[in-house]
Amino acid sequence: MLTTNPFDDDKLREECGVFGVFGSSDAAALTALGLHALQHRGQEAAGIVAYDGSDFPAHRASGQVGDIFGSQDVIESLPGHRAVGHVRYSTAGGKGLRNVQPLFADFEFGGLAIAHNGNLTNALAVRDRLVRRGSIFQSTADTEVFIHLIATSLYEKIVDRLIDALRQVEGAYSLVVMTQKKLIGVRDPLGVRPLVLGKLHDSYIFSSETVGLDIVGAEFIRDVEPGEIVEITDEGIRSIKPFKPVKSRFCIFEHVYFARPDSIVEGTSVYDVRKNIGRELARESAIEADVVVPIPDSGVPSALGYAEESGIPFELGIIRNHYVGRTFIEPTDQIRHLGVKLKHNANPGKLKGKRVILVDDSIVRGTTSTKIVELVRQAGAAEVHMRITSPPTANPCFYGVDTPSKEKLMAANHDIDAMAKMIGVDSLAFVSIDGLYRATGLPGRDAENPAFCDACFTGDYPIRLVDHTAEENKNRKLSQLVERRSA
Repeated sequence: MLTTNPFDDDKLREECGVFGVFGSSDAAALTALGLHALQHRGQEAAGIVAYDGSDFPAHRASGQVGDIFGSQDVIESLPGHRAVGHVRYSTAGGKGLRNVQPLFADFEFGGLAIAHNGNLTNALAVRDRLVRRGSIFQSTADTEVFIHLIATSLYEKIVDRLIDALRQVEGAYSLVVMTQKKLIGVRDPLGVRPLVLGKLHDSYIFSSETVGLDIVGAEFIRDVEPGEIVEITDEGIRSIKPFKPVKSRFCIFEHVYFARPDSIVEGTSVYDVRKNIGRELARESAIEADVVVPIPDSGVPSALGYAEESGIPFELGIIRNHYVGRTFIEPTDQIRHLGVKLKHNANPGKLKGKRVILVDDSIVRGTTSTKIVELVRQAGAAEVHMRITSPPTANPCFYGVDTPSKEKLMAANHDIDAMAKMIGVDSLAFVSIDGLYRATGLPGRDAENPAFCDACFTGDYPIRLVDHTAEENKNRKLSQLVERRSA
């Protein structure tokens, strides 16, 4: 048995989800539930730090939320009326346990725990400056940059130190910060990554998505605004806006794939947007067929929209197995070849002899798409046409998404006809960038003033890529402490 999953699911993956509770005797339990609802945003590790009035009990581990926080003993070891939690995939920093958040540090003013969703694009540059000044980093996560900037700030108040730190970083970030007296939520000036504020009785909650509020029965109050700091204390809520206002550039891939379909992001139903994308696809790339089949689960709402708009019947021609863990048997060549069947199985009665339209959210490397098409053809499909609910992903993301390098992105190296041939479909089409914007309720993409961050499709990066363009940082890796586990 190995602890590595040999089956590449070939999806872009959101790096993290954050959650925080202020003013509840069940703060840790509520945080664990919130992280469970945000599990789709990160499945490699999770952590919770609480505050009990004197100490900051913490529990962090690799694995999924239910396995880490499913024990009553663990929850009882995290007493207190406030807590902050985090689920993660690793992008910046790697998978070591020392990178599992929330990170915690003891300052002159007391303890501070911080959970971060996103990526800083100047973390190496800032880190180098801090190291020259004597900072000693314990992790390789860019989140630790915030801790050292707060520690070295000359301001007295915590929120002023935080603002000082924020003025020195560039990138995409949503933060939840906890101290002895406060819970603070922050979004970057462009609002690339999401964060919402809710209320449960007399408690306040921060969550990456509204589904985190739903699971604990909390009321949605509002989105934390781009560039806003929301400070919660026993005296109530205070809003601070230390940055010059700029037009927001929320990540459009939250609508396409990252967010759960039952979330409301930036005032818009994710489910409705995904259905609208399917309708746009049906209008833009119509083709005669017998059935519309989603690649579950993310393709389901868009496939419904496509079917409604086209009049072609919707069928569950592929069934997903929801019980596949990240650990499986030794990845021999034979098992690796069968890997796709662990997650998806054809429903032959709905595919045999049919002209099939497959609907999926994206093509990254193309490996999974190829296997799915082969599965559908083996089930007897007469024709296979693929429709993708995002434009071609031709550029890597540097703002908190685990993206392959450009040379590994299929759309960056092949035109659509070549991609169709490689995947093995009779036709392939992507929603246009304007169609994607129309699905969100806009008339299209304004090239001079885009409403979203869509750099993975357009190459239009709204935040400077300081670390990625500096010659001295090319091919650079941070020092790595190799952490080994006993069997």
